[in-house]
Amino acid sequence: MKRDPNAGRKVYSSCTRKTPGYRLRALMRAASTTPGCSAGCTTHDKHRAAGTRPCTSPAPRRGHRGPAASPGGAEAMTESREPRPAPRLDEELRTLGWYHDNLTRHAAEALLLSNGQDGSYLLRKSNEREDLYSLSVRGKDSVKHFHVEHTGSSFKFGFNEFASLKELVMHFANQPLIGSETGTLIVLKHPYPCKVEEPSIYESVRVHTAMQTGRTESDLVPSAPSLGTKEGYLIKQGKIVKNWKTRWFTLHRNELKYFKDQTATEPIRALDLTECSAVQFDYSQERVNCFCLVFPLRTYYLCAKTGIEADEWIKILRWKLSQIRRQLEQRNSALTS
Repeated sequence: MKRDPNAGRKVYSSCTRKTPGYRLRALMRAASTTPGCSAGCTTHDKHRAAGTRPCTSPAPRRGHRGPAASPGGAEAMTESREPRPAPRLDEELRTLGWYHDNLTRHAAEALLLSNGQDGSYLLRKSNEREDLYSLSVRGKDSVKHFHVEHTGSSFKFGFNEFASLKELVMHFANQPLIGSETGTLIVLKHPYPCKVEEPSIYESVRVHTAMQTGRTESDLVPSAPSLGTKEGYLIKQGKIVKNWKTRWFTLHRNELKYFKDQTATEPIRALDLTECSAVQFDYSQERVNCFCLVFPLRTYYLCAKTGIEADEWIKILRWKLSQIRRQLEQRNSALTS
């Protein structure tokens, strides 16, 4: 009689009846051997209850919180241990006593013209780009603006480049002479402070409703003449004798004045730009870089030394005329409404 080789062994077939205890043990063995799971994982029961796949992340070590659930967790922890970045450029600029931060072009001109002197200057942010700053400098009767560019690692001013803000400031102190496209020279003499001591004195209000005008809020239209200053030498044609003479011109608010030279204190004439109808290039003269200003009783012919200078004068004069017309339209609309 042959002996059965499987005798004494416990064999289960597909028809063998499995008890509930066996099924539970088999399920526990499957969960403990799921790829990626660890013996210490505490979320398996939640996953099984929800009918989802068990987690695949290793369980945290005892006493260890683990990285926060954020993009690049490990990298973020590494970065948090790195030294803090250097102070921002704005904070470094504020250490300068003559840096005026967000001062506008109009306010800079008003400040330097009313309270500064020849050679007063200040540094401010430019409204054109984030990496640009403006050096505003007062000449005799005008304020000129020059770009200072910050490239991220250096400062560019004109044809020079400075590795640090300290070198730029030293340049202004040691080499204060600036020449512009118009040929005028300006010496940086007096940095204008951003903080000026002022008295804390105020007038008391005694009378406020003694007079009624009948005006409403819509009648209060804010308006102010643009400063838009400029100055420089131009060659002007005479009125009677058509000869050409060099004169010093200054543009301030809505007036264009010309003097015998830059040292003269009294102007030969002041032209009211509210009466000017046009500013344009002129090709009728036997000179280059000419332009003319058209007034009701006379047309003034002027010539600049360079085409760039003539273009600058034309641009700012046309801009002045557009501002005058816009203010006139606002005033008329307020009267008719």
